[in-house]
Amino acid sequence: MRLARLGRTGEEVPVVLVGDRAYDLRAITEDIDGVFLERDLDRVRAALGEGSLPEVERVGRRVGAPIARPGAVVCVGMNYAAHAAESGSAPPEQPVVFLKHPNTVVGPNDDVPLPAHALKMDWEVELAIVIGRTAWNLASREEAAACIVGATVADDLSERAWQLEASGGQWSKGKCAPGSTPLGPELVTADELDLGNLRLRSRVNGEPRQDSSTADLIFDVAAVVLDLSRYMRLDPGDLVLTGTPEGVALSGRFPYLRDGDVVEVEIEGVGTQQHRVTAVGAAA
Repeated sequence: MRLARLGRTGEEVPVVLVGDRAYDLRAITEDIDGVFLERDLDRVRAALGEGSLPEVERVGRRVGAPIARPGAVVCVGMNYAAHAAESGSAPPEQPVVFLKHPNTVVGPNDDVPLPAHALKMDWEVELAIVIGRTAWNLASREEAAACIVGATVADDLSERAWQLEASGGQWSKGKCAPGSTPLGPELVTADELDLGNLRLRSRVNGEPRQDSSTADLIFDVAAVVLDLSRYMRLDPGDLVLTGTPEGVALSGRFPYLRDGDVVEVEIEGVGTQQHRVTAVGAAA
């Protein structure tokens, strides 16, 4: 099943996608949120089988983030060995965790604001998994996998100067600029994906940057959820970004993002997003 939210910011309509068609879910839920993901997916399947959902126009409409504002955006750093190496670090022995502010989540194709005092804005294609049931102090990988309702595409945009030079060792300063988590375009339920073998790619102005696979994750998605559950409770609708592969500007091989750059990130079978970097404000 593929879920999306269509419409202007703050006015998104929840839909289920079947091929090129979109069907309105407002008879079942006001939005795609944790309550809906935990309780109502079977109702959607039944309604599709009955043909009772009205079709809505899809072409020409803005695509919003595929879940309403999550309660938490939890991220795993250096979860690909080659990315850890290009960052100057050894592969971690346990997941490295940081947080992003939920208000950073925006639509997949929305413009990305580039603050005037941002000097080193970087791209990071990531598989984002969505929690569908409460995960707390889980006992096994199987329990952890059962808590994953689906996945989508994220660009974990990161301001490296804020993250590494002004952070005091805490990465979240460089991860929370407005609009720094473009998400979507679709939420694909886990039963349609092999989360351990998905190709991830990114491009800047059409030029290749990242090209890897979730098969190269140091800690796979079940291991990540299992580990997180021992330290925090994940609730339905929470978002977990699972890490980015090599090929970012931090490597020194590419320039950081500038006004007018267009970033494209995609994950095989999950979706593609494209956003323009747009300078805002004046230097302080």
